[in-house]
Amino acid sequence: MFTGIIEDLGKIVSLEYQNDNLNLTVESSFTSELKVDQSVAHNGICLTVVSIKDNTYTVTAIQETLQKTSMSHWKETDLLNLERGMKLGDRLDGHIVQGHVDQTATCTNVQTKDGSWEYTFSYDSSLQNVTIEKGSITVNGVSLTVVSSRKNEFSVAIIPYTYEHTNFNMYKKGTLVNLEFDVIGKYVTRLMEIRK
Repeated sequence: MFTGIIEDLGKIVSLEYQNDNLNLTVESSFTSELKVDQSVAHNGICLTVVSIKDNTYTVTAIQETLQKTSMSHWKETDLLNLERGMKLGDRLDGHIVQGHVDQTATCTNVQTKDGSWEYTFSYDSSLQNVTIEKGSITVNGVSLTVVSSRKNEFSVAIIPYTYEHTNFNMYKKGTLVNLEFDVIGKYVTRLMEIRK
């Protein structure tokens, strides 16, 4: 379980395929605090630490993760939004985030405002995921509030702190991101389907 509040920007040191799996090695400022079997969200993807060496750690992604996320597009030196699993009893500063990516989206517009940035993303609405204005959405692991919502598109506003401390400052038109829709919204949508 995560909150969507990013702790660190980690750098990809290596990507190594082993059969259908991808072993991802990341350099992070909190590596020394990790242990094998812990969960870390990487651009919103929950992955388990399988080994630790010096200031780097390695996680493994299976084929399903590679197919449903932007991970297959990552390359060495890319910076990832990182968050360790939530501690029981901590404040929930973002919203309830599972680290299970629902689908990807493409950035269609970046607009600089006076003191903030507004990003617009489009996604495949045939997968039945929805956003609502003022609702929660997780973009590459970052807990955000939806500014505007349409059938297959939404926008979010980014404050300077988020812009400087996440990889949002690298997004441009065409950037592929991971989305996790609000878990409560997903349950409500599913219940409505069952009742039809």
